[in-house]
Amino acid sequence: MRQKPIGNYIVDFFCSKLKLVIEIDGISHNDKQVYDENRQRKLEALGLSFLRFYDHDVKKNMSGVLQAIENWIVER
Repeated sequence: MRQKPIGNYIVDFFCSKLKLVIEIDGISHNDKQVYDENRQRKLEALGLSFLRFYDHDVKKNMSGVLQAIENWIVER
């Protein structure tokens, strides 16, 4: 589970068993919102699910990020 090419895209983290993409959005994504939305829609059309987190949350609230991932897994 680390950067993985899927089609023409590279995702931050991918778990094939759960068909789950986890994206970490930082400042580099500020001007790429339309691109990110289109990319996500295309990958969701392949049956993938997305979780997005801000890099600030990963750095400052890792336990909250991990809890959100765990909650997503439990709900499925």
